[in-house]
Amino acid sequence: MSFFMISLFLSGLTAIPIERELRFLSRLISTETTIGAWIDRVYVAVSNTNLQFPFLSYGYDWLAFAHFMLAILFIGPWKNPVRNKWVIEFGIIACLAVIPFALIAGHFRDIPFNWRLIDCSFGVVGFAILLKVYQLIAVMERGEEPIKTAPSNELKEHENQIINHA
Repeated sequence: MSFFMISLFLSGLTAIPIERELRFLSRLISTETTIGAWIDRVYVAVSNTNLQFPFLSYGYDWLAFAHFMLAILFIGPWKNPVRNKWVIEFGIIACLAVIPFALIAGHFRDIPFNWRLIDCSFGVVGFAILLKVYQLIAVMERGEEPIKTAPSNELKEHENQIINHA
């Protein structure tokens, strides 16, 4: 879960210097490639917008702020997973919602399909992480200890018995 929280925080952090990041990437990746051409197009749009309407980038600042607050939200289940299971459920729903949102909104904003799939991947990865956390919380709710080490000798003996009877 720490990885998830840190990823949220870093995602927010990258939203603030968006023009500089895009300038760096547009110089790094050839515009002869599809992704390079797209990044350069986005950089030009952000750069031109910032020259004429710099206040619009305030939206990126709020995007960053939202990521920071969401990362902080997950401190609850990190400290007390069972009592704050609802935060994990919220996160799972949010991760699932990324997929239709990216596909639909991206379509109307003329975002290339492959880029929308990249956006969707954040929801898929987040979902996988939070699902694992959710499963561990379910184990804790039953009063069991989550498995943290290699399988015990009892489990190995049981596996050997199954193999020997086969």
